Amino acid sequence: MTSEVWLLIAAGVLLLLLVWAGWTLTRLRRLAVRVQRAEAALDAQLRRRAGLAEELARNHPAALGEETAERLAAAAADARASRGGDRELAENALGQELRRLSSDLPGVPAPLRTDLAGTLTRVALARRFYNDAVRDTRELRGRRFPRWVGLHRSRPLPRYFDIDDRIGSVTKDADTAGRPAR
Repeated sequence: MTSEVWLLIAAGVLLLLLVWAGWTLTRLRRLAVRVQRAEAALDAQLRRRAGLAEELARNHPAALGEETAERLAAAAADARASRGGDRELAENALGQELRRLSSDLPGVPAPLRTDLAGTLTRVALARRFYNDAVRDTRELRGRRFPRWVGLHRSRPLPRYFDIDDRIGSVTKDADTAGRPAR
C-alpha cells in the first residue's frame, strides 16, 4: 500500500475517534443535566417531607404526644438545615421518626396523612431516579475511553444519596399514590 492509502486510513480512524469522543461528551453532558434535575427534584421532595413533618408536629402535638411531636419537629428542623453528608444523617433521622408514628393518628386530618404518605412515596421515587442518574454517569465516566481522553475530568463525580426511605405505618391508610385507601 502506498503512503496515501495509509494516510487515508489514519485520517478515517482519527475521524472515528473524534466522532466517538463527541458522542461520549454529549452523553456525559446530558447525564450531568439529568443528575442536576434529579437532585433538584429530590431536594424538593425532601423539603416537602420536612415541611409536612414540621406541620404535623406543630399543629397536632396532642395526637402525636408531646415528646413525639418535639422529636419530630427537631428532626424536621435538622433535615431542613443540614447540607452535604450531614443531610443524609438528618434525613435518615427524620425518616425514622416518621416510621415510628402510629398509623392510627386520631385528630390528624386525613388530607394531611394522605399528603404525607404521597410525599413519602415521592421521596423514595426521587431518590431512586437520582441514584439511577448518578449510577449511569459514574458508569460512563468509568469506561476506558472517557478516562483516557479525560472527558469531564475536571468535574467531580456525583455522589449517591443513601437514605432509608422505607415507608412505614403512616401510609397504612393511603395507597402508594398518596390517595386515601378504599
